[in-house]
Amino acid sequence: MSGNHILKETFDWVIHIVLAILIGLFIVTFVAQRTIVDGNSMLPTLHHGDQLIVEKISPKLGKLKNGDIVTVYIPEYLEKGKDYVVKRIIAMENDTVEIVNGKIFVNGEELEEEYINGSDTQEVNPEYSKLTIPEDCVYILGDNRFPHASLDSRSIGPVEKRKITGKVVVRYYPFNKAGGI
Repeated sequence: MSGNHILKETFDWVIHIVLAILIGLFIVTFVAQRTIVDGNSMLPTLHHGDQLIVEKISPKLGKLKNGDIVTVYIPEYLEKGKDYVVKRIIAMENDTVEIVNGKIFVNGEELEEEYINGSDTQEVNPEYSKLTIPEDCVYILGDNRFPHASLDSRSIGPVEKRKITGKVVVRYYPFNKAGGI
């Protein structure tokens, strides 16, 4: 083999590797990524260690709705080394949320929640137990509603939509629970 052929072959490999890395970075940054659940705040829907695929397009296009399970970037509320939480959107901007006698009301209607752990939702901070959600914000809750089981809008208030980094679409591990969320 000539030196030119080896150089051409090496250059060809480098181009393909760089292209693969760039495509991978594009997908992880703008399209989808893998996330591992850390904690029990979403029991019984999600368990500690569940591995998820989170798509990142819906939040950017404003295509979120009540009931969506999302990843939220709130490092200012978390212990050092943690940046994200997984929560469920309960109410959107301009909705009125009220927690009364363990029940959640959105726009005056009781929220039917077959997915929660426990039978009721308790107040954490009275300031966030009856309010209208501001523009460009959402009200998020964990499915595990036992007292202090979930850091959510009951204690930190509504969250800005720009802090939502993705929408959970698939659990792929454990395999016996794999499927759409």
